[in-house]
Amino acid sequence: DKQAKYDLAIADYNKAIELDPKNVIAYNNRGFAYSRQLKYDLAIADYDKAIELDPKNVFAYNDRGFAYSKQAKYDLAIADYNKAIELDPKNVFAYFNRGLTYAKQNKYDDDLDLAIADFTKVIEIDPKYIFAYFNRGLTYAKQNKYDDDLDLAITDFTKVIELDPKYVFVYNSRGLAYAKQAKYDLAIADYNKAIELDPKYVFSYNSRGLAYDKQAKYDLAIADYNKAIELDPKNVKDYNNRGLAYAKQAKYDLAIADYNKAIELDPKYVIAYNNRGFAYSSQLKYDLAIVDFTKVIEIDPKYVFAYYNRGNAYAKQNKYDDDLVLAIADYTKAIELNPKFAFAFYKRGNAYDEQKKYDLAIADFTKAIELNPKHADAYNNRGLAYKAIGKTTEADADFETAEALKK
Repeated sequence: DKQAKYDLAIADYNKAIELDPKNVIAYNNRGFAYSRQLKYDLAIADYDKAIELDPKNVFAYNDRGFAYSKQAKYDLAIADYNKAIELDPKNVFAYFNRGLTYAKQNKYDDDLDLAIADFTKVIEIDPKYIFAYFNRGLTYAKQNKYDDDLDLAITDFTKVIELDPKYVFVYNSRGLAYAKQAKYDLAIADYNKAIELDPKYVFSYNSRGLAYDKQAKYDLAIADYNKAIELDPKNVKDYNNRGLAYAKQAKYDLAIADYNKAIELDPKYVIAYNNRGFAYSSQLKYDLAIVDFTKVIEIDPKYVFAYYNRGNAYAKQNKYDDDLVLAIADYTKAIELNPKFAFAFYKRGNAYDEQKKYDLAIADFTKAIELNPKHADAYNNRGLAYKAIGKTTEADADFETAEALKK
């Protein structure tokens, strides 16, 4: 038992410190043992003492930085790694750990760039440091703000495979990068390799399922989600993803059963409520859909699509006197949360049109067109609104544009 071994080690370090209260190595090693036991405050206290006794102790700064990082005290961790690097400019562990910390922190605009710079420095010092390539690749993929970030990520993952062809995680990570580029066949080939190396690696079944889903190969996607659920029966995302695949096959009862399971496992999993609401809407069970979208809003009042979807449910239901009023209120809230949500303007325009408030409808269709100039239905419906108020010239121009866009 590892914990018992650490207890024994700590007892030995206690004795060593008792015999020599200035034994730097004993404090450092006891700190390491405490860190392994996840007792980070005790570890940090020991590293503090080691640094007090030896202010140039590189290992103590690096290890204390690691403990701070585990406590999510990233600024303190980075300060320690900085000091370790100052004392030893070729210390790969300090650069590597600082890179990991910048990537985890990710609160400042340049954090990911700094992480990449640190992993690059590690590689410069040690060109075979496999985890530096892997984490630099992960950071490029996570950043994905420059045109070549995903290509650079794939290059790094490929280098890892060159250094260690049996490293399962890297195949899955490269597959995810290919999937972001919509290169689903390449992604699937990587997921296949990961599964070949580790048939119980659940993440690759899930990832491959998503790739098959993107290719509209829903039966294959469902088979992968089945396997993922078999390996990890409490993973809410796999139930949700299988539900989505069933819904795309119009198997709404099966989809709803999966969303129910996801919600049972995590009663605050808003995505499952939203998707179940969408499935109920597809079955024309608008009352049930509205209940689900309302639940999403209760859990997350800034969930834009819940307002939009509930608005759609009210508008489609349209059996109560205030349904259109409630729909408009929801579309308005969605627009407030996302002023560039073209479809929310379009749908609110339809609701105003239904109320014969043509000027308001035209204003919304115009905004939808401004946000999405290729929205043929917005041109068509604005044309109908113009026609309703006798503006035939404007109506004919919109109908003509709508027809041209549909070709």
